[in-house]
Amino acid sequence: MHEVALMQETLAIALARATEDRAQRIHRITMRVGPLSGAVPEALEFAFDVVAHGTIAEGAQFEIEPTPIICYCSACALEFTPADFFCVCPRCEQPSAEVRRGRELELVSLEVS
Repeated sequence: MHEVALMQETLAIALARATEDRAQRIHRITMRVGPLSGAVPEALEFAFDVVAHGTIAEGAQFEIEPTPIICYCSACALEFTPADFFCVCPRCEQPSAEVRRGRELELVSLEVS
């Protein structure tokens, strides 16, 4: 489960930022996760509980902000959300190679005190 390693790195970033801000506690961590990121949101939630244990983030709320897949069709100049993982333009039915969103895996916000 690579989500544990992903969460360890994310928590390390959050803890470093909390230390910079001289925070005593992390109350909430929010991540943006796209369906093409390769990470399973439920596994990230489980991993967060495991890696936060014994840190100032233990007991913090962990939130995931889902991001949809957004593709772009250069033939139609249309930005669209595909019906599945195949980015086929709904207007001209041409496959699109340009994925503009959906790969995100990022720490969005941190609430500390």
